[in-house]
Amino acid sequence: MKALVLVGGFGTRLRPLSCTRPKMLFPLANQALLDWTLKNLAEGGVDTVVLAVNYMAESLVRYFGPTKFDLGIIYSREGRPLGTGGPIKKAADLLIDDEPFLVLNGDIISDIDYQRLVEHHRSKGAVATIALMRVQDPSRYGAVEQDGDGRVLRFVEKPERGEAPSNLINAGIYVFEKEVLDYIPDGRKVSTEEEVFPILAKEGKLYGLEVHGLWLDIGVPEAYLEANQEILQRLDGPGRGEDIEVHKTTQILDPSYLGEGVKVGSHSVIGPNTSISEHVHIGEGCKIENSIIFPGATIGDYSSVRNAIIGENSILERWVKVESGSLIGDYAIIMDGVTITEGVTICPSKTVSESILQPGQVM
Repeated sequence: MKALVLVGGFGTRLRPLSCTRPKMLFPLANQALLDWTLKNLAEGGVDTVVLAVNYMAESLVRYFGPTKFDLGIIYSREGRPLGTGGPIKKAADLLIDDEPFLVLNGDIISDIDYQRLVEHHRSKGAVATIALMRVQDPSRYGAVEQDGDGRVLRFVEKPERGEAPSNLINAGIYVFEKEVLDYIPDGRKVSTEEEVFPILAKEGKLYGLEVHGLWLDIGVPEAYLEANQEILQRLDGPGRGEDIEVHKTTQILDPSYLGEGVKVGSHSVIGPNTSISEHVHIGEGCKIENSIIFPGATIGDYSSVRNAIIGENSILERWVKVESGSLIGDYAIIMDGVTITEGVTICPSKTVSESILQPGQVM
């Protein structure tokens, strides 16, 4: 079976973090976010994946190459972003078979049973089937109303609070027949959720299946950190790369992952729920918890990072404090003694010499 993975740009709140890598290559336990999706697809019986790429396409091609996890990988390149429906139409010649194909949003982390979803799709004779997740607040997503047979009667994209038809939302994972392509206009940006699904629902050709298990939409820092925690807890034993140097007085609280070449000074506490990518240097007396540190970052003596994301090759000098929900962009420098309060984003290559005590973005 083939799967099309829609590899878009950054979620709005994660966009300022990195200037060198697309979000699909953001690390989770020192593996790219999209690696976890590809692994699950391979285990679910998929043999070929089409990556619909536009933003930083060459970075993705270099990273994944023609095959990974025993999957054949084909690239469908968009000259300009085509939304969620346009890439499906553009990749039509790569996808049309005598069997249904899977479509996934690339910024979803999930361990759902793809085979069960496909079997349900076939049993209903559906043209399209949506994986559905039950959430407390559906206003960020596309909410659905179903009949007793699982047919989708109504699809409402990002409903106002209190106006959603149900708490079942579009999980960004679909099974399609090639007939779906007839509903997607050619050569322009198309929203599957707003332009295709409502028509299929009206014609009685759209079904949904509630799925269970891990599902996270990595569009905001909180979800990215939550996904990191979930992946770390699924590791088989402590995660340690090669050639790491950790002082004997330092504590590593699992689950945590330390990548290749990581160095940690004395009397520091690392973890829990912390991913430290390769070649990160951490000084003495530091405390880092519930955080993600990108490759090549330097964290100076007596600094603390809590529930935060630190970008590639960034520098936190001595006595720096970074609080919950904050993002430090690639190559940024946070100078001695600076405090970054909750919900602050520092854009790449910025130098910050004074504390920031209100949420906001430093351009």
